[in-house]
Amino acid sequence: MKRVEVTAPSTIDGMRIIECDIPKPAPGEVLLKVKASSLNFHDYLVVTGALKTVEGRVPLSDGVGEIVEIGAGLTRFAVGDSAMGVFFPKWIDGPATKEKVALMRGDQVDGFAAEYVAIDAETLTRTPRGMSDIEAATLPCAALTAWRALFVEGQLKPGDFVLVEGTGGVSIFALQFARMAGARVIALSSASEKIRRLKELGAEAVINYTETPEWGAAVHELADGRGVDVAIEVVGGDLTQTMSAQRLGARTALIGALSRKPINYASMFAIVGNRAVSGLTVASRSDQEDMIRAIEANGLRPVIDRSFKLDEIKEAFRYQETKKYFGKIALSF
Repeated sequence: MKRVEVTAPSTIDGMRIIECDIPKPAPGEVLLKVKASSLNFHDYLVVTGALKTVEGRVPLSDGVGEIVEIGAGLTRFAVGDSAMGVFFPKWIDGPATKEKVALMRGDQVDGFAAEYVAIDAETLTRTPRGMSDIEAATLPCAALTAWRALFVEGQLKPGDFVLVEGTGGVSIFALQFARMAGARVIALSSASEKIRRLKELGAEAVINYTETPEWGAAVHELADGRGVDVAIEVVGGDLTQTMSAQRLGARTALIGALSRKPINYASMFAIVGNRAVSGLTVASRSDQEDMIRAIEANGLRPVIDRSFKLDEIKEAFRYQETKKYFGKIALSF
């Protein structure tokens, strides 16, 4: 089998593809023949060395495949089942704790950039019925993060306004989930073609943030003149415009912080506005199972920009660096 490993120091060009024996599942584990994966910002930080990991780590937090062998004493899955991983192997249910979020797939433990993985069955869920492997492989990190931001933390209701920034995986899933729930979406982008596609997906308004740098007031006015209820904040840095776009009592979900700049805003935005600002990292296995049921009930289909082969993983990450993609970048094995 083939497996991708991260070198130290980590760089995209430093990743290596090696051949090794197919592992055997231990008791409680399954052997998963990996069919597809996808790229997340977290994966990029690992393979470029921004997040330190060990020599030989197998990257990629997302993975979907077919169970081809069952370890002793296992009844949760059967041979032939389609399954996908969870981002946090120790976070089964309930709120986040230090212990539950201590290990991240593709970072502190090996990920899915391999043709076969032997993996604890408790760290897997089924895939949505009727969804292809490559579509399902976009869900465990980006989609689940958007799900938690809107429905677990954001308490989103039909008719609420949601602000999404850009056209990466989390933002596009947040748009799709919000529309699925009967919420209204205002989006930000700087590219005319992306603006057109955001509107096709259901955004009722899209602001070009390069043409309108003080976009907070414009978003506030578009949201019935009272501001948005939930902001999906993926950029980070100065949150002045995000806060300006919100209603009294709104929630901001801090996700990813793509700018890598320190978060800052005038404290009175939060105090006088009774606004909550909270960081979040993906969610639990139980949340993933809830999301899968909602996806099946509503027929949601992930937006995939482009797919690469496992041997093309370096090219896939270089494409991610261009920021030209819309939705998810996938890998098909």
